[in-house]
Amino acid sequence: MGIATALVLNAFQSNLVFFFTPSQISAGEAPLERTFRVGGMVERGSLKRQRGELAVQFVITDTVKTIPVTYSGILPDLFSEGKGVVVQGRLDSAGLFRAEEVLAKHDENYMPPEAQHALDEAQKNSASRKP
Repeated sequence: MGIATALVLNAFQSNLVFFFTPSQISAGEAPLERTFRVGGMVERGSLKRQRGELAVQFVITDTVKTIPVTYSGILPDLFSEGKGVVVQGRLDSAGLFRAEEVLAKHDENYMPPEAQHALDEAQKNSASRKP
């Protein structure tokens, strides 16, 4: 029974995908070269596309820090600058987040709960640091 429990826990841990904000990534809290999620707002003016290609680059912000993201694929219809997004992928050693999946679901006013909480916390922490 102990071996079965250990195998189940190991499988569960290997399938966990943690969530981080750009501020947490900047503070070194996110793992390099491991899959995790980043959430925040797509920074206005940051979306760059190559004509005729699926590759895009954009920046996610929590209003305090930013993280550059690269993605190759079709973006969700509701993806746009100034809106909430959660991306899943890996952070490379240069600090670039290589997204494997982009999530921008529900209606245009929806923000995933973990992203909304992270933005609220970042804004609260930023306000408390100002004189």
